[in-house]
Order: sequence, then C-alpha cells, then structure tokens
Amino acid sequence: MSLGEGGEQGVDFETMNARNWPTITQFSVFLENRVGQLLEIVRVFNGTKVKIVGLSISDSADCCIIRVILSHPEQGREILQLNKLPFAENELLVAELPSGPQSLVELCTALLRAEINIHYAYPLIVHPHGKAAVALHIDNTEQASVMLQEKGFEILCEADLIN
Repeated sequence: MSLGEGGEQGVDFETMNARNWPTITQFSVFLENRVGQLLEIVRVFNGTKVKIVGLSISDSADCCIIRVILSHPEQGREILQLNKLPFAENELLVAELPSGPQSLVELCTALLRAEINIHYAYPLIVHPHGKAAVALHIDNTEQASVMLQEKGFEILCEADLIN
C-alpha cells in the first residue's frame, strides 16, 4: 500500500504491460460442427502474412472450438473480426522441449511439483528454433514460466513465432 495525495491509501499494482513473463495469444473460434469448418478458418488467413503455427480442435455433437496460435496475433484478430467469426482469446505459455526422450516427462514433473494444473496442451505446427514446442493452458502462467526456466526450458514469446 502507498499513500496518495491528501494521505489516502492506494494500492500498488503492475499493469499487464509490465509483466515479465512471455505468453502467446490463442484464439478460440466457435463454429458449428459440420464438414468444411476447418477449411473456412484456414482460408481466411490464406494470402496474408498471418500463419497458423498451432492448432487444436475440440468438438461436440453441435459445435466445435478451433484453437489457433497465429504468427501475427494483432492482424489475425482483425481478420477474424472482418470475417465475423466468433472467437475468444486466452494467453498460453509455450515451452520448447529440450532434446531427449524424457523432455515431456520433465516438463510435466516440474509443473506438478509447483502444483500447477494443465487444463489442455497441444504441440505447435512449426518449430521456431528447430525444437519441438508445446502450448499450455495452465493455472499460473507466471509461476510456471519461472519454474520451467529454472529447469532449463526455453519459454517462447510471440516474436519467436513470426518466421
């Protein structure tokens, strides 16, 4: 707490722009569950600089959620809006997996030790630094980022996805 003008108490806080952990924007596009819906999403980015670098599909009898990570999220958001596609945004942590057969075990073990739940995860289509990477929707992004970096994992930011 700090004192403001006139001696009243205020609350110190950091804004989202002051955070010191990298995240990646994920777009969850909500569509009817029918043939051709994935092609519709892929086509809206065709001919633009925006590339789909991560993809996951969840479906039910009536609807589907197509989750995408885009190389240029600002422009991707505009394209989705222009095409009147209903979507929501989430921030994900993306970790590169080091070489070796136990890298995914090590990642899951580190998050378990920190008591961080993984709600869902999926691999990236592209490998920005030539290594496999996994996108994670988790409980505590900041704590997970610190924990994984301490264990030697590289955490990617949106700038890593541009090329």
